Amino acid sequence: MLRVVVLGAAAGGGVPQWNCGCEGCRAARASGHDLQRTQASVAFSGDGEHWFLINASPDLRQQLNATPQLHPKAGALRHTPIAGVILTNGEVDAVAGLLSMREGSPFTVYAHEKVLAILKSNSIFNVLNETNVRRQPTEIGEPFEPRLPDGARSGIEVLPFAVPGKSAWYLEGKAHPGGATGDGDTLGLKVTDKSTGNCFFFIAACAEVTDALKAEIDGAALVFFDGTVWQDDEMIKAGLAHKTGKSMGHVAMSGQDGAIARLADLDIDTKIFLHINNSNPALLPGSTERKAAEAAGWQIPADGTEIVL
Repeated sequence: MLRVVVLGAAAGGGVPQWNCGCEGCRAARASGHDLQRTQASVAFSGDGEHWFLINASPDLRQQLNATPQLHPKAGALRHTPIAGVILTNGEVDAVAGLLSMREGSPFTVYAHEKVLAILKSNSIFNVLNETNVRRQPTEIGEPFEPRLPDGARSGIEVLPFAVPGKSAWYLEGKAHPGGATGDGDTLGLKVTDKSTGNCFFFIAACAEVTDALKAEIDGAALVFFDGTVWQDDEMIKAGLAHKTGKSMGHVAMSGQDGAIARLADLDIDTKIFLHINNSNPALLPGSTERKAAEAAGWQIPADGTEIVL
């Protein structure tokens, strides 16, 4: 049985963002916890005892404290159910939470060599002593089985695959520590319970819905997909930024080339948007955009949502 918990559903900065007074952030502050979201990450487990994280957001400490499944075992002085962290990119909102996991518990970081090179180039990540925190490179198109801290098999297979995207924004105009060519900066994951064959897909960043990507996820039981913006230029129109969603590596939800339209003909049981920006009106219950997304079969999750496959 595969269990998946949404630790955070928001894009970088969360909702509300600390310095933002847009409609979404104002509504989130006024609503208490109802509309508030932390930065995107999920946890999954095949046995309910050992868990793996997909990305480690800057809000990780808050997310772990809010998730009973990830608390230390009762009676243990030092313990964590977390056996590993799988990184899909090197953005701040995917890796900064690793720094909150520096207290000496063993786990493994799985990531493409290009992302591991980013970690290696920044000495602050050396607080994760490699004696306890092993860094395991992964390959595009090569499935791997993440291991438990004692080396035992997890019974879960993870297949990384390339999706259209870009390198971390803080590397724009700079030499990439992992080299300027080749895929690896933006990955999707297929996670499969080997005992049941049940699987889900995680794609938190995607600049374009290609036919190859559609073929990859068609027939899935569960897909988490990039829901950063509703329309490509929404942040520009709102006066929040000077970039489009696509220029930041994120396809819009709406429009003929958006995620809703491009994935509408696929056979997917459960479709969940993740990495939703504070500017995205689909966050607001009752909004025209939320109604349109839900009418098309998409969910806008709250932090803490659990799905069992």
